[in-house]
Amino acid sequence: MKVLAIVPHEFDTSPGQRFRIEQWEPYLRERGVDITYSAFTTRTLGKILYASGHQLEKGAHIAGAYLRQSSRILDARRYDLTYVFREAALIGPAFIESAIAWQGVPIVFDFDDAIFVPYKSPANGYLSYLKFFGKTGRLCRLATHVLSGNSYLADYARQFNSEVSLVPTTIDTDRYRPELRAHRQEGVPVIGWTGSHSTLQHLETAIPALSRLAKRHPFRLVVIGAKAPHIEGVPTESKTWSAETEVQDLLDIDVGIMPLPDDPWSRGKCGLKALQYMALGIPAVVSPVGVNSEIVKEDVNGFLAGTDEEWIEKLGSLLTNPTLRSRLGQAARRTVEERYSARVVAPHVFEVFQKALTRGLSAEVEVRPGHLS
Repeated sequence: MKVLAIVPHEFDTSPGQRFRIEQWEPYLRERGVDITYSAFTTRTLGKILYASGHQLEKGAHIAGAYLRQSSRILDARRYDLTYVFREAALIGPAFIESAIAWQGVPIVFDFDDAIFVPYKSPANGYLSYLKFFGKTGRLCRLATHVLSGNSYLADYARQFNSEVSLVPTTIDTDRYRPELRAHRQEGVPVIGWTGSHSTLQHLETAIPALSRLAKRHPFRLVVIGAKAPHIEGVPTESKTWSAETEVQDLLDIDVGIMPLPDDPWSRGKCGLKALQYMALGIPAVVSPVGVNSEIVKEDVNGFLAGTDEEWIEKLGSLLTNPTLRSRLGQAARRTVEERYSARVVAPHVFEVFQKALTRGLSAEVEVRPGHLS
C-alpha cells in the first residue's frame, strides 16, 4: 500500500506527528505500507514560525510552502491512499484536500487537537485566523475515514462523518524505558514540565501553587522546551528541547506536571506530556481536563489536581515519599504499555488504512464499473 502523508512539518520536528504517524510508520511498514511524506513547513520556516515577529519573512516562506504543497494534488493519484495530519496547509481553506478528494483518492484525516476552535497564537497574534479554523469540519466530510486523538475530538468529527476511529497519541515504549532512570531516594527532588513557548502559559497557571509548595518542601523545577518562569523560592533550570535529548532530559524528573485551563482548546489535548512522564515510570500530576482524566487514575497511576490546594497537597505527598513515587510510576508505565504504546496502537491504524482503501476502491467501481475488469 503506497501512502502519501501530508503533514505540517518536516520529519522529527513536530510533537503531534512524531507521536502519531511517524511513530506508527515502522509498524505499518512491517505490514507493507510505504509512506512518502510531504511537509508544509521547512526547517527554515519552522525556526521562525512560532517566534514573535518576522511577519514579512513568515509570509514569504508560507506562500512558498503553499505552492509546494499544492503541487501534491496531481501526485496524489500515484498513491493508494492520502493521509492528512491536521491540515495540508497552515493557512487558507481546505483547497488542497478538496482537490485530492475530487480525484477519487481515499483520504484518512487525523487530528490530535481542537483545531476547530479559534485560537490566537501568542507568537502570531491575529495572523492565526488565516488558518481558517472552520475548515476542520470540511476535512472530516472529505475524509474516507477520520482518526481522532480522544473522545472529545471524535464527537466533533462524527457531526460530519460516520467513519471515525478514536486512536490515542502513543509512546515508543522501546525508546522510553523506565529502567534508564536512577530513582532518587535522597537529595532535592525535581518537578518537571515539558512543552514549548506557546504552551508555557499553561505552566504559568501553576506558579501560585508551586510558590506556596516551595515554602513547605524543597524542590527544583526543570522546564524543557521553554524558558522557566521566575517562581519565588524555587530553583529553576531551563533546557532547550531537541529530539535527540528528549528522553535523557526527562529522566532527571521525579514528578511530571501538566496543568491546563478547562477550556474548549485544552479539552482537545491528547495528554502527551502525561504519557511521556508515565512511560518513563514518572508519576504525573495533571489537571482533570479532557482526556487527562481517562489517562490518569487518582492514586492508581498518578494524581489529578483541579485547585491550588490539590496541587500543593498531591505534589507535596510525592516530593516527600519516594515509595509512593515508585508505586505510581510503575502503574503509570503499565498503563502506557497496555493502552498507549505505538506497538499496540499501530495495528489498529493499519486496519483503518485497509478499510479506507477498500471503501475507496468500492466507490471507484460504483462510479466507473468497468475500471477494474
